[in-house]
Amino acid sequence: MTLVDRVISSLRSRHDDLAGLVATLDDAALTGPSGASEWRVCDVLSHLGSGAEITLRPVVVAATGTEPPTDGNQAIWDRWNALSPREQASGFIERDEVLVATLEGLDDDQRRSVSIDLGFLPAPVPLEVAAGMRLSEVALHEWDVRAGVVADAVLDEEAAGTLLELHAGPMAMMLGFSSRPDAVAEPVVLAVAGHGLSIGDAVTLVAEPPVAPTATFNGPVEAFVRLLAGRLGPGHTPDDVEVVGNTTLDELRGVFPGY
Repeated sequence: MTLVDRVISSLRSRHDDLAGLVATLDDAALTGPSGASEWRVCDVLSHLGSGAEITLRPVVVAATGTEPPTDGNQAIWDRWNALSPREQASGFIERDEVLVATLEGLDDDQRRSVSIDLGFLPAPVPLEVAAGMRLSEVALHEWDVRAGVVADAVLDEEAAGTLLELHAGPMAMMLGFSSRPDAVAEPVVLAVAGHGLSIGDAVTLVAEPPVAPTATFNGPVEAFVRLLAGRLGPGHTPDDVEVVGNTTLDELRGVFPGY
């Protein structure tokens, strides 16, 4: 499969798994804390549900050339915020299913050729970027939900590998928005999972091992992807994660404070 095919396939897997988990949560779990420090589990699901609704529109526009009616982002957020926790949970399942099914319905030519205007980037982006950004959102917020109910929650392995490829390729610009390279004491060239992460004036991830690494990240790919998203705090770090060389795990946590 192409990268965009794998992204869409991963979105289906993440939807099905998260929807299955959500269906088992009682009201206490829905209103309990999530892995996102300021959000309850239902708040995370509300964010994912409204995000699915907002993301669907530009996909439909690009695929069909027609603009469906919309309430506007603020009205959509207000509507979701007014729902009960149970309605937010069931609404997420419903709205995300529509988005995933729409993406699955795009044929090979559309998957290769459509450009998606997300509204907050300077120009329309290929579908693999738009869908990849949605995968990042869903996979990481799925972890937020799971971390609220399971102490040792981890990212799905397939999704983590796909996100690593996206961050080293068409979504490389995202690390520039979310990172703070001045959090390290000196420039770092980090070897990790066959990739190289450079931290200097900027942060860059490439899909090949560095020639002269100054440090190494040892541990699961899912843990490294969570690190990039600010979700590898001391209470959620696997025992087999280790950083050796001219930086520390705490310094790297400072480079990637999360979003």
